[in-house]
Amino acid sequence: MKKIIFATQNQGKVKEIKKILEGMPVEVLTMDEAGIDIEIEENGKTFEENAVIKAEALKVYTDAIILADDSGLEIDCLNKEPGVYSARYLGKDTPYEVKNQIILDRLKDVEQENRTARFVCAIAAAGKDMETMTTLGTIEGYIGHEARGANGFGYDPIFYVEGTSISTAELTPDEKNAISHRAKALNAMKEKLKEIIGE
Repeated sequence: MKKIIFATQNQGKVKEIKKILEGMPVEVLTMDEAGIDIEIEENGKTFEENAVIKAEALKVYTDAIILADDSGLEIDCLNKEPGVYSARYLGKDTPYEVKNQIILDRLKDVEQENRTARFVCAIAAAGKDMETMTTLGTIEGYIGHEARGANGFGYDPIFYVEGTSISTAELTPDEKNAISHRAKALNAMKEKLKEIIGE
């Protein structure tokens, strides 16, 4: 069984990834589980650049395939903020309940048609004997007027799926995995990995 190390400490992401890669002959490990403890400076200008930086930083420590993602929320009326700074936006240690409320407050006078937003996810796969590959996935939607739902993580409670009145935090994990930006990017990467690993 092939090992895949996912370059994150975020258990929410790891759960989503394990679910999507189910059925493949792989064991998905976090950096902690693989015994890799390094700080990676994400100084890329795009989601793809940051995903590649993370994946390539880890490949020197292991023979496993490294998967890394960089994902975030783009809000059109805020100049696509928080964008690549989504995790560090308003302070890395600021709880998401606080971040979400600040965003809702900033948009309180913004009309519905101007509240458009999207989640973007870039996935990079790197390894010692392979060329680094990337995939990209997005989900379109808008920023709601309140935080709703207890599923998901991060900005999920304030992001509502395009054409619905449902936040991504109100979706079940299976519903979210069917449409999410990370699922789209991961499923595209899964197809590329099948060529390397097999089914």
